Amino acid sequence: MHDAREALGARLRELRRTAGLTNRRLAHLSGWHESKVSKIEFGRISPSDEDIRAYCRYCDAADQLPDLLATLHDIDVAYLEWRKILSTGTKRRQHAAVRMAEASRMMRIFQPHIVPGILQTAEYAEAVLSKYIDFFRVPDDLDAGVSKRLERQRLLYKGDRRFHILVAEQALSTTVGGDSVMVGQLDRLLAVIGLPRVLLGIIPANAELPMQLTNFVMFDERMVLAEAITAELTITQPREIAIYGRMFAELATLSVTGEGARRLICGALERRQARL
Repeated sequence: MHDAREALGARLRELRRTAGLTNRRLAHLSGWHESKVSKIEFGRISPSDEDIRAYCRYCDAADQLPDLLATLHDIDVAYLEWRKILSTGTKRRQHAAVRMAEASRMMRIFQPHIVPGILQTAEYAEAVLSKYIDFFRVPDDLDAGVSKRLERQRLLYKGDRRFHILVAEQALSTTVGGDSVMVGQLDRLLAVIGLPRVLLGIIPANAELPMQLTNFVMFDERMVLAEAITAELTITQPREIAIYGRMFAELATLSVTGEGARRLICGALERRQARL
């Protein structure tokens, strides 16, 4: 948290210097004690929303206000460890995912290794969540977690939400729960192709990716969730969201949809069925 405050303070210091304001002048304009400016800029105290507004007002940087406020609000929640998220089990995190999806009109999902949660069968979801429970050594509420994960899928069939989902071809081959589970999951993906609110794209294994990537979910233009091994990252800064948007657009150009996606899924399905 301290590092994040320091980074925000450095940005504010740059704004002040670019505007040609001394510590004393900014403090005078804002009605602060002079020491407050240095405390904010070196991360010794966290600024308030009104402090950020004062910087933008007197440094002629109104265009940076939304991004700076988002940065401030993210300091406490941008990096949240899985051990904390899952401290009471998997149900609470799955419930939060339902709420975030309900509040969105357009979700963009990229998953390079496994099938995204919103498209998982019950058996596949059970295999995924059980791994989380075992690995992070959190309370075992597997049935409740799976139930909540499946509850989110009702949003695929109701309302006017739209879902653009990109899955790397590797996810069709990654074994989750064994061949019989994978056959059911691949059948499920074939059914998803026909849903009117969903655009499913498969990125072929031989596609040239722009860089090494991790999975992420975009909720409209207001938030991105990205997963690391130890933590979940919440991104709300407009400039960063825009970068994720550009990346998603690039990945979408590499994907195949419709019959192209169906052929890749059917190929993976045939290989699984041959093993049974």
